[in-house]
Amino acid sequence: MTVWAVIGALVIGVSLGLTGAGGSILTFPVLVYFAGMDPRDAVAASLFVVGITAAVGAGQRAAMGHVHPGAAGWFALSGVIGAVVGARFTHLVSPGVLVLLFSGLMFAVGIRTWLGKSEVSNSMPDCKPARCFLAGAGVGVLTGFLGVGGGFLLLPALTRFARLPVPVAAGTSLAIIAVNALGGFLGHIRHAEVDWLLVILFAAICVAAVLTSGRIAGRLDPRLVRRVFAVVVLLTAVGSSVSVFMGAL
Repeated sequence: MTVWAVIGALVIGVSLGLTGAGGSILTFPVLVYFAGMDPRDAVAASLFVVGITAAVGAGQRAAMGHVHPGAAGWFALSGVIGAVVGARFTHLVSPGVLVLLFSGLMFAVGIRTWLGKSEVSNSMPDCKPARCFLAGAGVGVLTGFLGVGGGFLLLPALTRFARLPVPVAAGTSLAIIAVNALGGFLGHIRHAEVDWLLVILFAAICVAAVLTSGRIAGRLDPRLVRRVFAVVVLLTAVGSSVSVFMGAL
């Protein structure tokens, strides 16, 4: 494993630990470009890494009281259904258009998150089943259509529609990501040849980073966490836009 792959694993763990997002978006390119993995095999490997890392992070956050079981359940259930529906429309547009749509959505989410008001730390969660189910389905449709993980959409959706404070939204997002990623891994593993030594080592680094950053996140100002999340999303949007531009040259 290269030094850049180790650094990438640390960044993935820190991003998940602090914000509850960024895992799926970052893991696949790191495994392909820095760990030298075949893209077809990297899909299953990235889902495994993200699933395990998010599950460990969610367990840590649950012990801190930062996971809302009801919101996690409704968003995970409806998200799977929505993703199946959204995936049916992916073939209707070109890959370049998909990336541009993805980048535009991330720019909107990142800017809105940066400018959004900080959450009240003692606010009471309010995850009404119908509202949370529909919000989770919407996130699922977008992630299924765009073909990427939905962590960057979960944090704002959980704070807005489930009324979760930022620390609880981040922990709940990890629980949802863990369920979705591990489910996706089971669907892909039959068609992949995974270098398990590399993947387990990579996952171990991510887990160490998510546990360390998770302890720090519990003591951070929620507004700072939102800003960190916004920066991660905006940087990813810029990177995606640049890749489309370079590919068009």
